[in-house]
Amino acid sequence: MQTTAIVGVFVLVIVASLLAAPRRVTVDGFFSGLNPNGTAPGLWMLVLSQITTWIFARSLMNSAILGYYYGIAGTLAYAAYYGSFLTGGFIVGRLRQGGARSMQDWLGARFGTAGTTCYNVVIALRLLSEVFANLLVVGLIFSAALPELAGANEGSILIFAVLGLAYSAWGGLSAALRTDVVQMLLFLVVFVVALGALVLAPDFSLSAVLTSEGASGARNGWILLLVAFLQVFSYPAHDPVMMDRGFLADQATTRKSFFHAFWISGVCIIGFGFFGIQAALIGAEYQGQLLGTWALMFPPAIFVALLLSLLISALSTLDSALASSARLVVEEFKLAPRTVNGGRVAMIVFMVLGAALTLWGNKTLFDAVAVSGTASMFLTPILLVGLVMQRKIALWSYLIAFGAAITGAAAYFLRAWEPVVMILPEGHKYEQLLAICVVVLVVGFAATLAGSRRVATQG
Repeated sequence: MQTTAIVGVFVLVIVASLLAAPRRVTVDGFFSGLNPNGTAPGLWMLVLSQITTWIFARSLMNSAILGYYYGIAGTLAYAAYYGSFLTGGFIVGRLRQGGARSMQDWLGARFGTAGTTCYNVVIALRLLSEVFANLLVVGLIFSAALPELAGANEGSILIFAVLGLAYSAWGGLSAALRTDVVQMLLFLVVFVVALGALVLAPDFSLSAVLTSEGASGARNGWILLLVAFLQVFSYPAHDPVMMDRGFLADQATTRKSFFHAFWISGVCIIGFGFFGIQAALIGAEYQGQLLGTWALMFPPAIFVALLLSLLISALSTLDSALASSARLVVEEFKLAPRTVNGGRVAMIVFMVLGAALTLWGNKTLFDAVAVSGTASMFLTPILLVGLVMQRKIALWSYLIAFGAAITGAAAYFLRAWEPVVMILPEGHKYEQLLAICVVVLVVGFAATLAGSRRVATQG
């Protein structure tokens, strides 16, 4: 019964998304998100699109899993990444004040092709991880919903990938913006129902949740919160989905959209974390990324609502990631013509690669966030010194900062490899991540400040 409900409602979401997508597709609409009449998206279309592309399935699961293990500290640590809307809005505002039309535009003017290439490689990896992680969650969902069906994981990933690609490739960014509104409103309805049922349950205590230390103790959650604070300035700058939406509307509308997206998404992420914290409080055993745990904890209707909220968020993120992938390949790398078909080919490539990565054995969802967040940290000294302090930075400084960040990301990713084990300090993986982030920032700032000079002003 619950499987029928999940499939039935999800099919309705797909149909609603297809109906919301524009009937007529233009090149500017596909790559720049303009409406068919050539106008930019309004405030709440931008807000809902920002939120739904950041409250994706992996994020919801990460918040709940971290809440289960580390209590409120774990959920707050993940919610801290949503401060990226504030730092991202600040960065976008400074870029636009200086006349830049994108991050690549600003980096290219200062560091040439080397600057934009380094940045584009990082965001390509970011986009690929988005496609991979959301498909992975889809497989986990259907494995939990259909435990008796062989091939539920692989089959659901394949079907979801084809359906998501079909309507994403139809309208590109303009389709993603319009369908994001429908999907976000549906997500909020389903999520509020599930959260309301949790809060009103007889065994729920808000004070217990807010003081919970999780199944493993709060210490590593607080460490992860420090990591989030170190990464939160650079994190939005390497997220092309957020950055792309920072240049669609006028500056006042954009500034308001980032603020509203911050507080709404923060509430949603913390609320979803409560489901993980509650599981730990009642002593539920961790099963299958918490999905198996929830199946035992909640009535079927609430379990279905949770799975649907995850599926809707996965779909809404997937179309935006594919739209940004098309813009990256066509407008930045210039590997395909700036046509609708050129963008569609880029989408297909990213979807195929992302689906192929789901065959890889790693199921630790936070790893993708940690690796891409660490790789993005080369932007922290570059943006603070170059964009905020308005100093000219040497190319060699940029390359050293970039090299330090990529090395740090690789070290965390390969932390079980013996040569890396010998270098990293002993301790929990989040303690190692914190040490890596500190070293990356120290090296990046040292190189950037050593190679910077004040820009002469006309007087």
